[in-house]
Amino acid sequence: MSRRTVPCSRSWSISEDSLKRYVQFASESCIQELLAASDTNRGNSNNDEWKVLTFDNGVEISKRRSGSFHTFRSRWVLRSVSPQQFITVANAIDAAKQWDSDLVEARYIKEIEDNLSIIRLRFGDNSKPLFRNREFIVYERRQTMEDGTVVVAVASLPKEIAAGLHPKQNNSIRGLLLQSGWVVEKLEDNSCAVTYVVQVIEVNIHTISATIKS
Repeated sequence: MSRRTVPCSRSWSISEDSLKRYVQFASESCIQELLAASDTNRGNSNNDEWKVLTFDNGVEISKRRSGSFHTFRSRWVLRSVSPQQFITVANAIDAAKQWDSDLVEARYIKEIEDNLSIIRLRFGDNSKPLFRNREFIVYERRQTMEDGTVVVAVASLPKEIAAGLHPKQNNSIRGLLLQSGWVVEKLEDNSCAVTYVVQVIEVNIHTISATIKS
């Protein structure tokens, strides 16, 4: 078992084993939150508090607020597309390209397991205000559940861990992506139902709505 230590700025130092355990735990929590948000049965609960913002071209976009956190959810059905086909393009890098076209760098910086990786995303000076001159160090976990549902969970690492894995460069701002990702459920006729969820603090409804409809 590896005991090599990953250097970290600020006050944190973390071993490879501890990094793996942390990311496994955090991503499992994110997966459960995504599954709960995608559960249509929960939508009938009076306590669910999802508010539908729009329904356009078969895509429903809704929002839920909890304190300073805003969670956006989009749902749609893809005909004659299997979960396995969709999931090939459901990843953090392709999603970032939808957030803003001025994505100047996107690369995998560490593979923890076959289905669990660390990714760096960096946006340029011409990006929208939410992403302008920001970089994100995120994990990406891909999980297939027992019923065939596929989940892709993406979220930022804590800034201390992120700084140790990849120190902030130049004058870029280290951004924070809260829990986000896809839940892809298998339907009949080789189709699938897709739910995309993203949780944010700083809210720009037009930017987020455009992203989750893409």
